[in-house]
Amino acid sequence: MRSVMMRLLLLPLLAIIFAVNLSPTAAAEPKLKALIVDGQNNHNWRGTTPELKKLLEETGLFTVDVSTSPSKGSEGFRPNFASYHVVVLNYNGAEWPKETQEDFVNYVKNGGGVVVYHAANNAFPKWREYNEIIGLGGWGGRTEKDGPYIRYRDGQIVRDETPGRGGSHGKQHEYLVTTIDSEHPITKGLPKQWLHVADELYDRLRGPAQNLTVLCTAFSDKATGGTGEHEPVLFTVQYGKGRVFHTVMGHDVKQVKCVGFAVTFQRGAEWAATGKVTQPLPTAMPTAEKTLSRD
Repeated sequence: MRSVMMRLLLLPLLAIIFAVNLSPTAAAEPKLKALIVDGQNNHNWRGTTPELKKLLEETGLFTVDVSTSPSKGSEGFRPNFASYHVVVLNYNGAEWPKETQEDFVNYVKNGGGVVVYHAANNAFPKWREYNEIIGLGGWGGRTEKDGPYIRYRDGQIVRDETPGRGGSHGKQHEYLVTTIDSEHPITKGLPKQWLHVADELYDRLRGPAQNLTVLCTAFSDKATGGTGEHEPVLFTVQYGKGRVFHTVMGHDVKQVKCVGFAVTFQRGAEWAATGKVTQPLPTAMPTAEKTLSRD
């Protein structure tokens, strides 16, 4: 009789323990660690880093740290890249110390994920491995010696070896983003075309472009100061075991708040970290005719 009573008394307690272990909060604890690197940039990193951090955290997948370099130089700057699943680069400034460069290259080679955000592709023009990791870069004296232009012509990706500078853009304007790889986990399910808010449309990017997959392009209209070419705006790079997602969009906070930017950034970060994308698409997306921004 006593054993029966004990079982009856224990049942409610076991039910509570079981419910706690399966609670949504416990199940949704982030499993991935992200690091945003900033501190020097010709763009508004103080404004954009908090927005990028918010985008990652709201997925429920990431905890996010920020490593901010000294305001000048980089002496003593050595983030522990190996502690993270993905590193988001919001940096365009002084060369990192040699040991930091080696840490970063080894991190990516060994399977670390990277997100190259906007002006981070301007950084480190003379650092060979960095340019291999980002695939394409601009400014900093880059020319044909640094690699080809990548263009989308007549349904084909073209390596354009034409001599010329690396990196330019016309005036800010709304532009149409076209998905050319709709099977990649990052872009699967996205609209075939969607209108991005007024932003810099990077063009004439050059680089090694090895193991590079273009996901989305945009037409750089000569009427806005562009090239008259369909330029890559979202692409991936495989470097060693590492996965790299590169977005040229997001000049400032206004551009980061574009739903199209936000969704591709979130999905790109998850893919870089894990090789998969589990996030559902939002019900509201920009269309080919109309932009859509977050509050």
